[in-house]
Amino acid sequence: MADSEKQKNMPGEGIRSLKTSKVFRTLNFELYVKPNLAIMTVGLIVFTGCIGYIAYMRQKYISNGYYSAIGDDGKEEFLKRKSKWN
Repeated sequence: MADSEKQKNMPGEGIRSLKTSKVFRTLNFELYVKPNLAIMTVGLIVFTGCIGYIAYMRQKYISNGYYSAIGDDGKEEFLKRKSKWN
């Protein structure tokens, strides 16, 4: 093999070092793009905020005496707890 044909692979290149078609690279661009720390940080903060909000709303319903029940039609409903002593 000549030096021009030989491809030098750097550590950490992964799939970027393989020969692939332009169609494959177009359809799977996320495999070839280097990670962007700023975008990942924003995404992580937004994702954590969404999970926190869901947990907050769930805790709010539980603390008000609601519980989740599956109705006859298969949908989840939040019902108020009723005392069996009344």
